[in-house]
Amino acid sequence: MSERVSSQNEHWALKHADSEAIEDIVNEHQCSKELAQCLANRGLTAGEPARRFLAPSSEDFLDPYGILNMDRAVERLHQAARDREQIRVVTDYDVDGTTSSLILQSTLRLLGLDTISYHIPDRMKEGYGFSVAAAEKAHKDGINLIITADIGVKDHAAVEKAHALGMDVLICDHHLPSGASVPEQAIVLCPPQAGCSYSNKALAACGVSWKLADALLAEHPKRDAILKSLLKLVAIGTVADVVDLSCPENRAIVQQGIGELNSGRHVPGLQALLEVSGLQPGTISSTDLGFRVGPRINAAGRLASATTVVDLLQCRDFSEAKAKARALDQMNTERRAIQERILEEAIAQVTEESPKLVVVSGSESEGWHRGVTGIVAGRLRDHFGCPALVVSTTQAGAVGSMRSTPEVHAVDLLEEVSDILQRFGGHPAAAGFSLDTASIERFRSRLLEAIESNASSKTGPTRWADLQIPSTEVSRDLIGALDLLEPTGKGNEAPLLWIREVELIGHRLLKEKHLKAEFSTPRGRVEVLWWSAGVLFDEVQRLPRVEILGRLGLNRWRGRETLQLQVEALRPAQSTD
Repeated sequence: MSERVSSQNEHWALKHADSEAIEDIVNEHQCSKELAQCLANRGLTAGEPARRFLAPSSEDFLDPYGILNMDRAVERLHQAARDREQIRVVTDYDVDGTTSSLILQSTLRLLGLDTISYHIPDRMKEGYGFSVAAAEKAHKDGINLIITADIGVKDHAAVEKAHALGMDVLICDHHLPSGASVPEQAIVLCPPQAGCSYSNKALAACGVSWKLADALLAEHPKRDAILKSLLKLVAIGTVADVVDLSCPENRAIVQQGIGELNSGRHVPGLQALLEVSGLQPGTISSTDLGFRVGPRINAAGRLASATTVVDLLQCRDFSEAKAKARALDQMNTERRAIQERILEEAIAQVTEESPKLVVVSGSESEGWHRGVTGIVAGRLRDHFGCPALVVSTTQAGAVGSMRSTPEVHAVDLLEEVSDILQRFGGHPAAAGFSLDTASIERFRSRLLEAIESNASSKTGPTRWADLQIPSTEVSRDLIGALDLLEPTGKGNEAPLLWIREVELIGHRLLKEKHLKAEFSTPRGRVEVLWWSAGVLFDEVQRLPRVEILGRLGLNRWRGRETLQLQVEALRPAQSTD
């Protein structure tokens, strides 16, 4: 039996919550035992903790003035409005940055400011962050105030240049490594910064931008309606940026934003984006934002320019918006094709059977597009069960992305080899970096040394399931019960189910690379889908019965709903564990 089918030497384990805590939740909230167990697995207890988790609301929105420097930011922007100053919004090219740009531009125009321009760095030409070149260009264009979002807090040189040129800088960010300082010459809105008492340290940059809008629009007659509408963008950016969704405020942002998206009342650009993503009002979930909407928005910044997305979402003509959305969708299709080819080449570079770390590289001139290195790194991490780094080389140097496992903090690991790197930064699970091409092998060797020096003694990772049930108990009712955990994402993953006694039938391949099958229950059939597992088709087909770790949901297609189990791991049925 291959290591892949037997789950790569993984150990499967069931989370064991206190039985009394589960019973208390069932009795207090009149919910299913399965939901109660998932809540208890997340450390929640009966009463207010579980209620607040299950029913996030506007009561969970915190006072925007709890963010350090919010009063200064509001005062500075009201001054800009009074004096008709020239303002430039500069943001990152990902979903969080793009949605932040749209939120800030919309808010400033509601203040009566029509002297606004925006800039999103070109990933290929400028790279990540607020650059000195962007500051100099703003000065040349007569800008008085620069507002950054999702970048800026670590861009000290650019802020210093802007300050020296007589421009003010306001930063809305959340990327702040522990102990790092923020630019002294800027007004910084960043919940993780020292001295900030705002309790939601996991607020995405689009969330920070929305809190700024909340404070700025305090006297606007349509404030509540405007903020609710902007939550559509905040929800998309929050989910796509993979911030903590166990946090009450983030849960409320995403839940209410999804509620607005499901209302069906949208501007043409957003409506067109939802349509090409295959989404209909009333059915949109956090998973859809993360896996359908987010990738399409990101495709522009990866392959072309994120301004494409801003143009689409600011478009007010339905015909034009549909054309722009179709172009964006085509871009996303091209992105998928590029990443699949790179992934195949990357896997071929890995010779170890069970690596502790994967570092692969390829030339951009040979198709290793730097815009998809992060996606490929994530796929490699999932495939090999270890941290993965993908490097794209050019004549000017090498740039790369890292996706890590819960046991390894991505930025901390890169910090250990920072003497080799020109630049790096990111989150515990994801980071970007640049270095000289000649240093790649030394970089790989040093990273492996760091991993091995901190390696634990266990022989393989453990996958922790929320529930263990026989295949006969998989049902639509179970999906309905677990849907109450929405919104799901980082910090509140969709429940991982350990399904026993599964007899797969109807094995087939999708697009020659995905494995599809089904199994029967007393209440109907359940579709089983295992992405990128086509190479295991013959092996899985020979297994009489299996156990599956997967996430259960509804697959909606052309008006039909099918129960679908998406596989994360599969192994032969075990008589005992």
